[in-house]
Amino acid sequence: MVFQYSDLNNFTKSIFLKMGCPEDAAALATDVLLSADLRGVDSHGVARLSGYVRLWEKGRINTNPDIKVIYETPSTAVVDGDGGLGLVVAPFAMKVAIEKAKTAGTGWVSVKNSNHYGIAGYHAMMALKHDMIGISLTNASPLVSPTFSKERMLGTNPISVAIPANEQPPFVADMATTTAANGKLEILQRKELDAPLGWVQDKDGNQTTDANGVKKGGALLPLGGDREHGSHKGYALGAIVDIFSAVLSGANYGPWVPPFVAFLEPDPNPVGEGLGHFLGAMRVDAFRPADEFKANMDNWISRFRKAKPVEGQEKVLIPGDPERELETARKKDGIPIIKPVVDDLKSLGEKLGVKFNS
Repeated sequence: MVFQYSDLNNFTKSIFLKMGCPEDAAALATDVLLSADLRGVDSHGVARLSGYVRLWEKGRINTNPDIKVIYETPSTAVVDGDGGLGLVVAPFAMKVAIEKAKTAGTGWVSVKNSNHYGIAGYHAMMALKHDMIGISLTNASPLVSPTFSKERMLGTNPISVAIPANEQPPFVADMATTTAANGKLEILQRKELDAPLGWVQDKDGNQTTDANGVKKGGALLPLGGDREHGSHKGYALGAIVDIFSAVLSGANYGPWVPPFVAFLEPDPNPVGEGLGHFLGAMRVDAFRPADEFKANMDNWISRFRKAKPVEGQEKVLIPGDPERELETARKKDGIPIIKPVVDDLKSLGEKLGVKFNS
């Protein structure tokens, strides 16, 4: 089924208001959440809305938090999210990073006591309009086994980097440090499809195509899938994200990160507070004149676009191209949502007294 952005926006904002979010926070959380649907990251958009509601019902999300800087230097800060929605906490922290970059050249902010923050790319892209490079990292629920392990120790721990250009669209990398994000697995579960080999291992550490393998005690695999295909590199990247986001800020890390699903309780002996994020902004003209840099980025992007594609492929893509093209199409034609998610949203609306127009 296809829905117009405005209808989804009104519904989602109404749900956040019902949860007790102030007007501006509800609008911001909605903007962050729906940016995922617009950009084709369907696993992190309205499909996640009921998950936030369940966490709020369990008292694990503070919808009116006192988000504040608790430690800072001219170029760094630690932000305490006060248990708020990551959809609101992370933009606050990115704004702090941008303001520090304006004066110090770069700004780096580590966040504790937060929750799931949506797609990493949204926060990194906030830097673009300031002629800055944006960086966004977050740790997440432990669903990933390190290379050679069958124990869940890390989250999908995404990395996003957004780099401005001039005439060309910006370079925007936004990726999990696993072979696939858990949300993609959830989509396969809803469609009752198998997972590709290399995404999941079973409870004994053997690779499986069962999309429900994680639910049955297995784990997601680091980027690469196995040692022979470089999973140790995905493991290292996920570990770096965890350390920057949580060990640096005082959030929970590794297997102590609170689960996103409300039916699982957080560890009774936490090592920190909530989830952690890491946001960065680098002013381009702290390195060289911004116009010169962006002209060279145009040249870089143009040259890579002209790279000869392999047989059967139409063109070489630049990171951010597929999401940008989908965003243009979905703003015009609407956002497709699969039936299980539609049914979930209808049920959510009925429970909170918000009409869902289908």
